[in-house]
Amino acid sequence: MKQALFCLVASVIFLMPVAVYADQPEAVDLTSSFRAAGLTDIDRLQVYEVGGIVILRGRTDSNMRAEDAGRLATSLGYTRVANLIQLTSAPDDAVILRAAERALSRHRSLDGCKLRVDSQHGIVRIAGTVHSQLQEQVAIELVKNVDGVRSVQSDLTH
Repeated sequence: MKQALFCLVASVIFLMPVAVYADQPEAVDLTSSFRAAGLTDIDRLQVYEVGGIVILRGRTDSNMRAEDAGRLATSLGYTRVANLIQLTSAPDDAVILRAAERALSRHRSLDGCKLRVDSQHGIVRIAGTVHSQLQEQVAIELVKNVDGVRSVQSDLTH
C-alpha cells in the first residue's frame, strides 16, 4: 500500500510541471509588425504579447525612442504595455573599433584575411576579403558580440 501511494505521489509530482505550463498563455511574437510600424532604431528589439500584455524589450540611448515604443503599442490598440526597453549610453565608436579589431585579429580562423572595420554610432561596417563564406559569418558574429555594437554591415568579398 505504501509503495503504491509513493508511486502515485511521485507520478503526480513528475507530471505537475506539465499541468502548470498547460495553463500558461502562449507568447505571440509581434517584433516584425512593430519594426514595420517604425521601431527600427531600437537595438535588439523584441516585442511579445503574453496574456493581453505587450512586453517591449531592447536597448536605446534615447529616452524619447523608448517612450515612442510604448506610445506605438498604445496607438496599435494595446492597453496593457510593459515597456522594458533599457536606456544605454551612446556608443563610443573608438572603443568599439578597437574591440572589434582585437576580436577579429585574435580569431585563428580569420588568419590571412584582410579586414577593415569602421564604426559610426554603434553601426559597424566590416569590409575586405575572406576566403570563404564561413569566415564571413565568423567575422560578423565576432563583431556582433562586441559591447556597444548595434548592428553589423558586411562588405566582405570571397
